[in-house]
Amino acid sequence: MPPFKVPTFQERTALAAQAKLAALEKLRAKPPIDEAVLAERRQAALIREAAQKKAREEKLAAREAEKALKLERIALANIKQPELSEEEKKRIRDEKYAARKNRAGKR
Repeated sequence: MPPFKVPTFQERTALAAQAKLAALEKLRAKPPIDEAVLAERRQAALIREAAQKKAREEKLAAREAEKALKLERIALANIKQPELSEEEKKRIRDEKYAARKNRAGKR
């Protein structure tokens, strides 16, 4: 078996040119697309784009509605919570600290 011969630059460019010509001939040999088929594809693409646009708009509307609902919940939560005095805040803070300390002690 003869040893592998590294192709020269000229050989590589000639092979590349042959490959380009072969690809071009293959493309030229393809029959042109029928106008009816092309119109049908365009119509299908338009329908698909319209459906995607509608889905995007619905998703955006749902996201906006969720955001509005969340803001409404926050507003209601702020309205329902009465302002606590400093003693009540301290008592709640102390209860949280005691509960955390009891949990840590059980480990």
